[in-house]
Amino acid sequence: MEPTAKHFKSIFLSDIHLGTKGCQSERLLDFLYKHTCDKLYLVGDIIDGWKLEQRIYWPQEHTNVIRKFLSFAKNGTEVFYITGNHDEFLRSFSPLNLGNIKMVDKVEHTTNNGRKILVVHGDEFDLVTRHSKWVSVFGSWVYEFLISMNTVINFVRRIFGVKNYWSFSAYIKYKVKNAVNFISKYETTLVNVCKKKSYDGVICGHIHHAAIEDYEGITYHNCGDWVESCTALVEDHNGNISLIDYSKENLTINLKRILTAEKAA
Repeated sequence: MEPTAKHFKSIFLSDIHLGTKGCQSERLLDFLYKHTCDKLYLVGDIIDGWKLEQRIYWPQEHTNVIRKFLSFAKNGTEVFYITGNHDEFLRSFSPLNLGNIKMVDKVEHTTNNGRKILVVHGDEFDLVTRHSKWVSVFGSWVYEFLISMNTVINFVRRIFGVKNYWSFSAYIKYKVKNAVNFISKYETTLVNVCKKKSYDGVICGHIHHAAIEDYEGITYHNCGDWVESCTALVEDHNGNISLIDYSKENLTINLKRILTAEKAA
């Protein structure tokens, strides 16, 4: 018997990068089958258009993720797709309403305890992405190589019975001083935007670094990603937002059996 899904007011996911080999689609599907919500926010870079332009990589598991998002909407969840830089090809269609699915570049979310939160991918506040796209694309190639190392390392870890996911690329990134400085500047930039526009906080993605930080009453939230950290932000029914780290969870959902049953239904 599959476990009963845990229900939240809102779930926030970003940087899934469907269409890349680094996407942790199986782990994400396990998460989606164990959690439900009234509102689902997909906070950018859900589909990696940059990589799909170079080559088509789209396994069945990635289609299953899209199907699960559609299933959320079909069952009454309000789904917000916030565009990012890797899925910027969708920005020409934004804003767009498709029943329970709304595509936007940014949106305001009000928590159950009345806090006004800006939800945005965050690439517009990254000067490298905005003004030197070629540098960003080159960095994406380097990043993909590090992600490929993740696959090899975690394959070896599974052979030795270690089931939780460990990210070599994240380890390298957080050891680099410039990366740490960049993250700090990114956070303060978004906090300053909140102050100017009278928001109580921001929920974003983009930099693949999950966090919840308080800056003198302004709360910075970053969803993280589903390539390295496998993290999500969730809001409970009291309006409290917390971070779920799914990288250490054992995958217990029998996805093959469930998907077969859904197709037959």
